[in-house]
Amino acid sequence: MQIKSKSGRFFDLPTDTEEAVINAGIVADSETYELSDAQFSQLKPVGRPKSDNPKLPINIRLSPEVLAYFRGTGKGWQTRMDNVLKEYVQAHHR
Repeated sequence: MQIKSKSGRFFDLPTDTEEAVINAGIVADSETYELSDAQFSQLKPVGRPKSDNPKLPINIRLSPEVLAYFRGTGKGWQTRMDNVLKEYVQAHHR
């Protein structure tokens, strides 16, 4: 059976027979084990925490020199550009 992820990728789920082989392998390997429901519930989520104020994706047209400048500042250039725009809004807010 195939399932589709949120990103649109398809994954094949194991059949019942394949699942039994996988579980037998887990039992046979002394260094591998399946987590209990209690252990699984104690795991912390992986990745960036959800933001209380998420940014919105948009399309914007910028002059080549502005884009080159910010991209030239390295990783995090979009955040720096956002900070510059926030400063402008604060300075010109009425």
